Amino acid sequence: MLEILWNNRIEAVAVILFAIGFTTLLTNKNLMKKIIGLNIMDTAACLFLTSLGYIEGRLAPIIVDGNTNGSSYVNPLPAGLVLTGIVVSVSVTAVMLALTLRLYRRYHTLNLDDIYRMVHEEQEEML
Repeated sequence: MLEILWNNRIEAVAVILFAIGFTTLLTNKNLMKKIIGLNIMDTAACLFLTSLGYIEGRLAPIIVDGNTNGSSYVNPLPAGLVLTGIVVSVSVTAVMLALTLRLYRRYHTLNLDDIYRMVHEEQEEML
């Protein structure tokens, strides 16, 4: 069992990081902590995809002048997916931070329970 865990240690770290991020996302009421938890989950997904794409002893898939020399290359698809994931993650984080800033300016708190309560009170006043 320990040998299997050691041989797949990068994947195990990715799963642990994902679990930490997911737990942070579910258990905290603070919006900033939720954003941090989501970023930890994104990092875990990138780590997992990167570890799937790496094969020891193979070269980067860069071919110069069409000469491959019979070498084996690493699959470039996971690296492309990771780069795309990083761009999406940064974009989503920027939008979440902008919305969180707007919520803070309006309600002067980042606690979701307080925001829900204030929104409910505003809706009752409108009726």
